[in-house]
Amino acid sequence: MFVVRPARLQDLDGLQALAKKTGTGLTTLPDHRPTLESKIHNSLEAFSSEPDPKQMRSYLLVLEDLSDGTIAGTSALIVGIGLDKPFYSYRLLHQTQISHEPEMRVDTELLQLSNEFIGATEVATLFLDPGYRRDNLGKLLAKARYMLMAAHPDRFPDRVIAEIRGWVNEDHHSPFWEAIGRHFFGMDFKEADEINGRGNSQFIADLMPKFPIYTALLTDRAREVIGKPHDGARPAIRLLEKEGFRFSGSVDIFDGGPVMEAHKRGIWTGRKSLTDVLGGTVEGEGHHPKHLAVNPAIDNFRVVLTNVVEGSSGVWLSHDAAGALELKTGDAVRFGPLARTETTQSEE
Repeated sequence: MFVVRPARLQDLDGLQALAKKTGTGLTTLPDHRPTLESKIHNSLEAFSSEPDPKQMRSYLLVLEDLSDGTIAGTSALIVGIGLDKPFYSYRLLHQTQISHEPEMRVDTELLQLSNEFIGATEVATLFLDPGYRRDNLGKLLAKARYMLMAAHPDRFPDRVIAEIRGWVNEDHHSPFWEAIGRHFFGMDFKEADEINGRGNSQFIADLMPKFPIYTALLTDRAREVIGKPHDGARPAIRLLEKEGFRFSGSVDIFDGGPVMEAHKRGIWTGRKSLTDVLGGTVEGEGHHPKHLAVNPAIDNFRVVLTNVVEGSSGVWLSHDAAGALELKTGDAVRFGPLARTETTQSEE
């Protein structure tokens, strides 16, 4: 049995072990112990604080293998991005210029440095250990964040975004960075990425060009990767699109990766979830779990994959699932489908 729950200080070693496996590009999970420890402290404060979507908060979740305590993955929600420090992206702008003598039309594209997502919620830090990429564990880890938003909507702003890793080659070479960033930072992509991942984004404000950049002046290779996700991020894009996220028209300033956007009430997993009470438990889990079941209490938020049976006295879960959620009969439980079926599709 696996459970998604808030990170604890005891998870620091497990989180750092995960960070060592991410490679370059996942700036929100750096292999830097003090930063990871700070993230856990910030998350503990967020879960224990009163709701205030206008305050910067960070909710860090981990996927635990209950059979041996292994931390197999992590995901996060960052509330109020840009409130404590600048959150930069490049907005893609289109410009048309027309000449009558001679008759000519020129359509150009520009990159404008922007802070347009200030105050939004970011779904971030989704990473699953390669050894656990099976049995819908990635979906569990990703969708647990949407269940947290659905269970506690007063904690999260309406606008929700997701930054997707941009395209880099096997040697961590970013054509987008080489065409723009290197000229202003004087360092390679990996070094700048690591500095940003440790929370020092002020150097971006100090050094990045403030005027629009014409993409026509970039190399062909750089233009090709604007808005192009990393090869390994394509499954994440598909999951986001199924939830209702769409390309926002902005890209990451380091690698040109796309920024996806949705309204919190439009996210499919949250929209399709319901709240009831635990009516009882049964022995045996059964095969191919089709539901997410949640302990919605903010001080003990937990999510598992299981099968849910609705009854007149509430919903019924397996004994193991109820135990993993730390729920007893009569407690509130939130639940919803793991994936779309013909029934859910016909209801939309």
